[in-house]
Amino acid sequence: MQRPGQDVVPKDDVPWWMKYAGRGLGTVGSMVAIVLGVWSCVGIVFGDINCLISGMWQMIAGAVVIMIEAPCCCLFIDFVQNISDWVEKRPYWNRAAFYCIIALPSVFLCRELQSIFGSGLIFTTGVIYGLMSLGRKASQQEMMSNADRETDATVSAPSSGMHSILVDNAAPMSFTGTPNTVLGSGV
Repeated sequence: MQRPGQDVVPKDDVPWWMKYAGRGLGTVGSMVAIVLGVWSCVGIVFGDINCLISGMWQMIAGAVVIMIEAPCCCLFIDFVQNISDWVEKRPYWNRAAFYCIIALPSVFLCRELQSIFGSGLIFTTGVIYGLMSLGRKASQQEMMSNADRETDATVSAPSSGMHSILVDNAAPMSFTGTPNTVLGSGV
């Protein structure tokens, strides 16, 4: 998925399969969202205005996602390549937040299967980009050394670390016994 003029060496540490998953799900999911958005708009026949608005929102969200993820599908629009290039320069978390935000209104307006599934694909694309923004997981050696350091820090300073508690010397809660007065006896 390399574009002309793009660096041969990737600048980030994201696995190749995750990049393909994000772009592929974004492309296919936005096409499905557009088709299901049209299906939601059929709800106007039954007088369901919320599903009409939801379907229109879903179609617009799908069109925006397909413009960003697959600008080759929109060659007839001049500015699409510029928008796609601008989005490519942004961090992954920006794209993740944007996709998740534009997917939600359609589901809130019309809680039917077509809006949940169509917008869910766009939301899932945002989740994948959110995972890409986190980067790679540390190696096992790094995680073991961090855990050992954390354990050593906990032994030396009991109030800091991942296993610290809010109050160090708190007495446990216990049952104090039965009350002396019996209810209803008047004593």
